[in-house]
Amino acid sequence: MPAQYFTERTFAFLRDLAANNDRAWFDANRDRYEADVRGPALAFIVDFAPRLREISQRFRADPRKSGGSLFRIHRDTRFSADKSPYKTHTGIQFRHEAGKDAHAPGFYLHLEPGGCFAGVGCWHPDAGALARIRDAIVEDPAGWRAAARSGPFAKTYELAGESLTRPPRGYDARHPLVEDLKRKDHIGVAELTRKRVTSAGFLDDFESLCRAGAPFVRWLCGAGGHAF
Repeated sequence: MPAQYFTERTFAFLRDLAANNDRAWFDANRDRYEADVRGPALAFIVDFAPRLREISQRFRADPRKSGGSLFRIHRDTRFSADKSPYKTHTGIQFRHEAGKDAHAPGFYLHLEPGGCFAGVGCWHPDAGALARIRDAIVEDPAGWRAAARSGPFAKTYELAGESLTRPPRGYDARHPLVEDLKRKDHIGVAELTRKRVTSAGFLDDFESLCRAGAPFVRWLCGAGGHAF
């Protein structure tokens, strides 16, 4: 029988954390976090690894508790007015081997009460990486359209993320793909229901989502000079 990773207990913990976002509550409920959130997420990463290798040998499924594919639950509050210590969602990123952080090309799973989704692409790439993507769109518009506007990707994902209000400096404001040149993120998002995420077949489902997004990620890797 297919394994079930995420359950209603996963989302119950995240809801309760949102209502009690402080260290004392978290310490008192740490066993719940390990059993219902982190444990299932790490098992999901382990079991997805061989499937990811079939999609691409260049992406990593790293099941370490810290520093791997699972994002830490602690928020970085140094530059935020919101000092809540914990995230109220769980994020898993299978990133490219050349990447050191969340801005690398990757496949992503986001679990949050009322807001689950699968994501693919590059989120907030640095200035150099973003310029290379924009240059590749200008140099290969047909390739970009094929990757971002057709096939399984276009049927599965919506382009999302932040954009500039004006064309970036150095690019033609009249370019037919100017709206894509304005993008600060190059990501596709597929919304997921909680029922879908908690189903026993979700590992297969997520693999299908990643396969649908693979041509888009492959194009972005090529734009950045990375093998896929």
